[in-house]
Amino acid sequence: MGFLSKYALPVAAMTLIVVVSNVLVQFPMAGHVGSLALADILTWGAFTYPFAFLVNDLTNRIHGPRIARRVVFVGFACAVAASIAAPPLLYDLGLMEFATAADRLARIAIASGTAFLLAQLLDIAMFNRLRRQSWWRAPAIGSLSGSVLDTLTFFTVAFAPLFAFVGPSDDFSLQGAPLLGLFAVEAPHWLSWALGDLVVKLLIAAFALVPYRVIMQAVMPYPAAPARG
Repeated sequence: MGFLSKYALPVAAMTLIVVVSNVLVQFPMAGHVGSLALADILTWGAFTYPFAFLVNDLTNRIHGPRIARRVVFVGFACAVAASIAAPPLLYDLGLMEFATAADRLARIAIASGTAFLLAQLLDIAMFNRLRRQSWWRAPAIGSLSGSVLDTLTFFTVAFAPLFAFVGPSDDFSLQGAPLLGLFAVEAPHWLSWALGDLVVKLLIAAFALVPYRVIMQAVMPYPAAPARG
């Protein structure tokens, strides 16, 4: 397969997913489900980012772990650069209602890039270890383990006071609210966002097995020898 299918398409897909997610993570969901305020547990970015694992798993399965790692490294660089450049451009075009300070953008980009790199490389390692087993086991366990690491890394680096040296915090994210909007104990918004984000990631990881299976049957209808790398 040529350069387009090996590198250009997966890198473009990963970059787009990460940039969109980094913009949407700044927007808590509005509305309520009963007494639960969605803004206390979710941002819109939770629904887009998990599809980066689908791109990674498909690249790994079709082209092998060596190319998958190259795609992750190039996608990481492109995504960090685009995540810094995109929000000011969207604001200038009138597509965002507020301008994000440059140092705040830098902190989100660093958090996102670090989480992306660690989680995707873990996904590749787990996938490669399990690829000889049932067709669903490698993408499922790889995505699940990567999702846990991604959520832990991104939300602590992007919002936790411990990482204030990386850049300024978001005031709303540090305000106390009932944990997950339901429990008596109070916690910063970002902690409830992290827990809500993880739940959504795990659900989408399970859902993504459907398009993974469909695409793999179309591209590789017969079992291929496991790649090494």
